Amino acid sequence: MKAATVMRRTFAALGSSILALTLTLHGSASLAEGSDGIIDSSVRPAAQTHESSSTGFGNGSFVVAPIPFSNPTIGSGLALGLGYLFQMDATSKPSVIGVAGLRSDNGSMAAGVAGNIYFRENRWILSLLAAEANVQYDLYTGLGILPIQQEGILGRVSLSYGVTPQLSFGASVRYLDTTISLARPGHPPIPPPYNRFLNVQIANVGLVAEWDTRDDSIYPTGGHLLSFQAAHGIALSGLVQDYQKSYVNFSKYYQPYDRGVIAARASLCAASQETPFFDQCGLGTTDGFRGFSATQFLDFRLASLQLELRHRFTSRIGAVVFGGLGQTGSSFDTLDAGGTHSAYGVGVRYRVSKKFPLDFSVDFSRNNLSEDSIYIYVGQRF
Repeated sequence: MKAATVMRRTFAALGSSILALTLTLHGSASLAEGSDGIIDSSVRPAAQTHESSSTGFGNGSFVVAPIPFSNPTIGSGLALGLGYLFQMDATSKPSVIGVAGLRSDNGSMAAGVAGNIYFRENRWILSLLAAEANVQYDLYTGLGILPIQQEGILGRVSLSYGVTPQLSFGASVRYLDTTISLARPGHPPIPPPYNRFLNVQIANVGLVAEWDTRDDSIYPTGGHLLSFQAAHGIALSGLVQDYQKSYVNFSKYYQPYDRGVIAARASLCAASQETPFFDQCGLGTTDGFRGFSATQFLDFRLASLQLELRHRFTSRIGAVVFGGLGQTGSSFDTLDAGGTHSAYGVGVRYRVSKKFPLDFSVDFSRNNLSEDSIYIYVGQRF
């Protein structure tokens, strides 16, 4: 199954924690795809330009905070980070740079630096991530579940240009160097074809696009977000080949009544037949799907649909009810061959800022295999 997906989720939790800690104390960036998202998911500041008495890099604020997290892949833990929030000019969105480290109860660790910088009146968006991780997780294979330890480093840079305030296009470069081994001695060697990818270096060059009409990216009540990425993977070392992968997420928001919001997301993912197992499409990797481990279902194609009702009881307390359906397969024509995977659940929300609509989130989910999962993160899932 998808070994590097776990690394990507860990890196994503790390990068999200860096920006979420800034949100917690200063409130200006949203956690994209949730803390259980993907390695190169962009964690973006709020869509609205908030009032600021001073601009420029030198007029920012430092914040520090612990960020708890939980997901079914690497378990529960705590991230601690330091963030610097600033606004480059009066009309640009708030930018953030931060460092963070995390540790989970199963021994997984990660540390790194991340940033999102908006400048030239939001015309340019620069995103950066550099991290190192050592994670432990269960690898689902046709021969059973194997306990895996994976170490690696990741670097990612993307630069986008805003054609309009809502539409942007750009390019990204990602580098991954990862090593996979059995977590506990005494287990038999990893069988083929999984053992071909124990030491791998890959560079990804891609195109990114985003169409964002949301009224706010922390807690949107209207509008939509269309995100697209297509990347070409270049094998630098290890028994892997060059490959292609692309995915698209479309999220729509509607406010049926004053205290409620309906959020929906449709996702598609496609990867070429040469794509190594650790970068294929999987439930919960590129779509933020709740209910399954990152290493449970993956293939060369994916389609999923999620729906969530968000309700505010008070200015501080809220709750959500959510559900989702997803399929994976070797082609879009055979998506139903492996069955439809589903999950549903409820969540509670506590607003941590009076100035910004940022929530501390705890979700409880159950899937169609009668497996239960708990997710703890900052922000909304999508």
